[in-house]
Amino acid sequence: MPHPPLGTPIRVVLCLPVVHGTDGTQILLGLKQRGFGAGKMVAPGGKIEAGENREQAAVRELFEETALIADADELLPAARVYFRFPANPSADMDCTIYLTTAFSGLPAASSELIPQWYPADNLPFQRMWDDSALWLTRILAGERFDALVRLAADNESVNHFATINWPGTKIPAIDATEADFPDIT
Repeated sequence: MPHPPLGTPIRVVLCLPVVHGTDGTQILLGLKQRGFGAGKMVAPGGKIEAGENREQAAVRELFEETALIADADELLPAARVYFRFPANPSADMDCTIYLTTAFSGLPAASSELIPQWYPADNLPFQRMWDDSALWLTRILAGERFDALVRLAADNESVNHFATINWPGTKIPAIDATEADFPDIT
């Protein structure tokens, strides 16, 4: 797949399987094996391919990376996060995040991820991207929102984080722009 032109964010999806059980709520994350973010704990996901919508991409990526089978119609929209890398704009991403409780199969390692279940109240944030705690905890608390994450020059630490709550539980029809986010710095 060719890289998008400079200044055009890569469109990606994340799909977080969630299990509510007697031991509490568990979230499936995975140790990234290669590519962008290798060595970090991440949510299953990746780029939207030509001809796919966001939901189809989320289901495909979940299966490719974990062997879990989900139904696109059962995905729960959770957030849109706009990642901006000022020191490396070609890495900019517009990310749609879904939760799913409706899936089948058992997680299995792939060339991309080694999946592992974590208690929702004890996620491995120290092994994740620095921004993860800012948006993932809000998603798990039931908030639905757009977020802007502007990374620092090291492309790892967060320079700026802002959110706009959704008016309901559905993804807003129009993408947010950087100008829409409040400047809280």
